[in-house]
Order: sequence, then C-alpha cells, then structure tokens
Amino acid sequence: MRTLLNLLSSVALLVWGTHIVRTGILRVFGADLRRILSRSVSNRGSAFLSGLGVTALVQSSSATALITSSFVAQGLVSLAAALAIMLGADVGTALMAMVLSLDLSWLSPLLIFFGVVFFLSRRTTRVGQLGRVAIGMGLILLALQLVALATAPITQAQGVRVVFATLSGDPLLDMLIGALFTMLSFSSLAVILLSATFAATHVVSVQVALCLVLGANLGSGLLALIVNTRTPGSGGRVAIGNLVFKAAGCVVFAIALPWIATRLQAFEPDVRRQVLYFHVLFNVALAVAFLGITHKLSAALERLVPRAEGPAQTVPKYLDAAAISSPALALANAARETLRIGEVIEQMLDGILEVIRTDDASLAERTIRLDDDVDKLYTAVKLYLTQITRESLDERDSRRWAEIISLTINLEHVGDILERILQDLRDKKINHRLKFSEAGTEEIVKLHGMLVANLRLGMSVFLNGDVPSAQKLLAEKERFRDLEREYHDTHLNRLAGQTLQSIETSSLHLDLISDMRRINSFFCSTAYPVLERAGKLRRSRLLETTGIHRARPDLGAPDLSHPAQ
Repeated sequence: MRTLLNLLSSVALLVWGTHIVRTGILRVFGADLRRILSRSVSNRGSAFLSGLGVTALVQSSSATALITSSFVAQGLVSLAAALAIMLGADVGTALMAMVLSLDLSWLSPLLIFFGVVFFLSRRTTRVGQLGRVAIGMGLILLALQLVALATAPITQAQGVRVVFATLSGDPLLDMLIGALFTMLSFSSLAVILLSATFAATHVVSVQVALCLVLGANLGSGLLALIVNTRTPGSGGRVAIGNLVFKAAGCVVFAIALPWIATRLQAFEPDVRRQVLYFHVLFNVALAVAFLGITHKLSAALERLVPRAEGPAQTVPKYLDAAAISSPALALANAARETLRIGEVIEQMLDGILEVIRTDDASLAERTIRLDDDVDKLYTAVKLYLTQITRESLDERDSRRWAEIISLTINLEHVGDILERILQDLRDKKINHRLKFSEAGTEEIVKLHGMLVANLRLGMSVFLNGDVPSAQKLLAEKERFRDLEREYHDTHLNRLAGQTLQSIETSSLHLDLISDMRRINSFFCSTAYPVLERAGKLRRSRLLETTGIHRARPDLGAPDLSHPAQ
C-alpha cells in the first residue's frame, strides 16, 4: 500500500509541476504568446510552427486550444488556420516529452533552488515569475525520478501488481484508461511520461504503454473540447476538428499497433524511448495527413457543426465601415462608441459599491466580466480609427482623432483597475468575511459618488468641448485629491485608535481610495485638450500635456495612461 501511495504522490507532483510551468509561462508571456498565435496565420506552415512553439513553452495543448478558440470566436483567426495551429500544438507536446525524458536529474536541484530564490525575492516581477517556471520544471524532473524509484518495487509487490492487472493489453480498454487519466490530471504530457516510465520499469508491457499513449492523445482532444464548450461563435469548432484528427489517428494506429511496435523495437531497443518515439510519430503523422486539408475540414465543420450561441455580449453599435471614407462622420461614430465604453465603466463602478455593501461574490464575478466588454469595445474603436486615412485629416480632425484614442486608452486602463479592485474585494474582504468600519464605508461612498459624477462630467466635456465644464472638471480633480489625502490621514487616526475593523481592512481601504484617485485622474484628463485649445490651461498644466494632445494618427496614439495625479 505504501508503494502505491508513493507512486500516486509522485504522479501528483508530476501533474503539479506541469501546472506550475503552464500558469507561469502564461503569466509572463501570455500576451506575447497570444500575439504570436494571432499574427502567425498567413499560411498553414507558419500557423503550424506557431502552435508548436507556443505549446512547447506552455506544455499544454489544451491551453493553446483555449487561446486559439477565443481568437476564432472573435474572428481574428480563420478556422483553417486554427486547426493548423492545433496540429502544431500536438507536435509541440510530443517534442517536450522527448526533452523531459532525457537524464536531467542533475538539473532538477539547480532549477528548484534558483527558482525559489528568484520567486521569493522578486515575486511580483517578471524575473520572479520565471523563477516560478523554473520551480515547475525542477519538480517535473524530480517527479520523474520519484516515479522511477516508486515503480521499482512494483514488479515484486504482488498486491500492487493487481492494480495494474486491468491494463490487460486490450487496446480499447487501455486507450479509455489513458484518456480518463489525462482528463483527470489535465495533462497529456504527464500521462505520456508516466507511461514511458511504467514501460521502462516493466510495470506494464510496451503494447499497453503504447495504447495508453493513444488514450492520452484522445483524452487531450476531449479535454480541449470540454474547456471550449462555452466558447461562443465558431470557437468550439476548433476543439471538434482537433478531436476528429486525434480520433482518426487513434483508429489507424490501433489497427497498425502490432506492426508499429515491431518496427519501433527494431529501431530503438530502449523501451522508454520506444514509447516516446511512438508519441512523436503519432502526432507528426497527423500533421502530415491533415495539414494540407485543414481548409476542407474547416468548411465541413462550418456546414455540419452549428454555431454556438454564447450569452448576450456587448458589441459595437456605431462603427459603420461605410463611414470610413468620410473622416468627420467616422470620428463622430467613434466618439459615440467611446461613450458606450464610459457607460460600461459606470456599470462597473455601481457594481463595486454594491459589492462593498452586500459582500455578494456572484455580483463581483459578474461585474469583473464587464471588463471584457470594455476591452472588446476599446479594441473595436482602436481598429476603426486606424482605418481612417491619415491624409484625409485636417488639423482639427487630427486633434479629435487623438482625443478619442486617448480617452479609449484611459477608459481601458480604468477597466483594468476596476477589475483588480473587484478581485481584491472578493479575495481579501468577502472570502475572509471582513467589514470596513462605518466611517471608512462613508468615506468610500462619498469618493464613489464624486467619481461617478466626474465620469459623467468628463464624458460631457469630451462630447461637447465646453470650457466652463472643463474648468470645473479640473477643480473637481483637485478637490478629489485633497479629499483622498484627508481620508488617508483619518484612516491612520482610526488605526492609532485601535479600531479593529480599520486594522483588519487597512491595506484594502488605503489601496481602494488610492485607486479611486487614479481613476478620477483618468476621467479628468478630458479637460486638458479643451482648455489648451481655449488658452485657459495654466502653464504648469500646459507643460504636462505638451506633445500629447497634438498627436496625429501618423504619429501613433497619444499616451495619457499616466495623467497628472
């Protein structure tokens, strides 16, 4: 029993190591990997290579499938290109299994030691997250060693051998077991490495190990389908197409398994490498067989598989492509759409206050998802503005172009801040059942009311360019800043008075009012271009905005991501 427990704990460590590497890579390079996948779709070859490279880093074809499906759902990537990416993703996992099968036991302690040092000392930086990835890699290598040690007694332990007696050599049964284990562990890579180790230590026969490999590949396809079941639009078709590839390959390879096993044994006497070569052969064969016909399969999927209907989503209303040839009309459309972003931001602000009052975790989750709508509208407005011909803009239109893109950038930043605030409220306040003090709550409510009022005033200034309103907006910015400082001091006084609720929520309270000040600065930045044009901007303010509001489309978007505090 102890031998089996050691084996299971070693397998769990292997699965945990792959999870740490996957999440670490996505945190550090997530945006870059998404950009690579979205841009490398000019032809099937480049899409295949991008899928291979990204998955080799992430060590999870399911994660690649999730990213790719979201791109297809948004219309950024064609279904044919997405299928090519998935073929490359499967080859990427096979090659990583080959790399991790090498004798790298000497590397494990180095990776864990330096990974822990960098992660604990610089946790919030990119270097710290890379340390996390190093820890994961070290744990994978360590787990493989522990699996080998734990399986050594199995060949002599009669009781443990009974557990593996179910792996009888029946291809269908063994494939189903491999698929089930892959879905439970959320890692086909772990199952492949485990199967190779079992075969090398004679826990299972080579034929059983090869069937487990086929099952792991089938399980990864099923896993990708499950995680993409809620992807709206055409996103789910990517997982279905990928599963079709794997199912067809499993049928063919299961039929030819005796012949393939004989050839592998003649080619490579090492049992462990036979299993890994089989895994590589399976995925390379799928790529060779299907890469040239992904367009035909995508057409068939679009005919046969209905388009998934997701929940109601915020979509652009006013970005009429026909108006692009008329810059004035196009800019007016973009401005109207930007106002819609402001409406979503106001919904998020209202949601935050309600979450603070009710501690409703489900409301926090729903409000967090509104940031996705902000991102979608921001991306749509940005892409719409880039289509406006630069030569068609006079000085006035260039200024308006810059004002619109600046405000959309600022509102997108506000959405990100509000998302983080809601996550903090959920994780630090709701989950720990903490409460703000009565005085602290009153302060937050007052700042929130000013924030909503300044958002509305800022949107009005953006739309109408009214100078008195712009002057009032800057005055409100100064008032908000002074009030934030006052509340900061009064909170510290409550701490000095040993108010329990203030002590428990001190960090959260101070972070919240500081973030509200930053958000207010973004809202008030709409006043600067209006006052500059009217010559009403003080010299100190003018210096802050020099070169910002004079931007033209050919010079890129102005940077108002850090307005004066």
